[in-house]
Amino acid sequence: MASLTVENYLKTILLLGNSSGELNVATGQLAEAMEVSPGTVTSMLKTLADSQLVHYKPYAGVTLTPSGRTLAMRMLRRHRLIELFLVQTLQLTWDQVHEEAENLEHSVSDFLIDHIDAFLGHPAVDPHGDPIPGQDGEMRLDVNHGVPLGSSPVGSTIKLIRVMNQAPEFLRYLTDVNFQIGTVGTVVQKSEEAGLMTVNSDNLSIPLGLSAAQDLLVEVLAEPRQESA
Repeated sequence: MASLTVENYLKTILLLGNSSGELNVATGQLAEAMEVSPGTVTSMLKTLADSQLVHYKPYAGVTLTPSGRTLAMRMLRRHRLIELFLVQTLQLTWDQVHEEAENLEHSVSDFLIDHIDAFLGHPAVDPHGDPIPGQDGEMRLDVNHGVPLGSSPVGSTIKLIRVMNQAPEFLRYLTDVNFQIGTVGTVVQKSEEAGLMTVNSDNLSIPLGLSAAQDLLVEVLAEPRQESA
């Protein structure tokens, strides 16, 4: 049985590798994400490689082996289903569930997770719009679905489908301005010089920094109207 530390490393490698496990993740990048020293990461990667959970070459980065990806996807499935369960059944807010899911994902059984999945109706995404893996270890939604809000031109009609920056304070700001998953709005102002943009939704004006808007993925429902000659 994998330890909590091993499970966290594999899940982090999966996420940094764009949920494929096939992209090389640099040691320094992993150390920053895990909030440990590069030396600690190097030592753990050697252990994971010995267990045939990762492919690791010094200075070349790390990728998951098929068995490593299977375990990482299993943890990601647990985490995201637990987050959604906590929101839908206990009415926790989307800024409260990450830490709770981090703790619970290591202790619940696959039996319980499968029943939570069925109870929720086999959902495709979690409260932040992140895709949820199915029992088969494959995502139920394309991980590349959506475009950054910050790249949307003025006049675009968009729907918010995923929040990549899940820092609690940022999620609370989005709640305060009523910009939630599924919100439809129109980009009415954008200034590269000032680094700001504004989205209008239901007569509400939502100001956002362009850097923050890059962490919001949207579905473009309508392109800007072209002025006739």
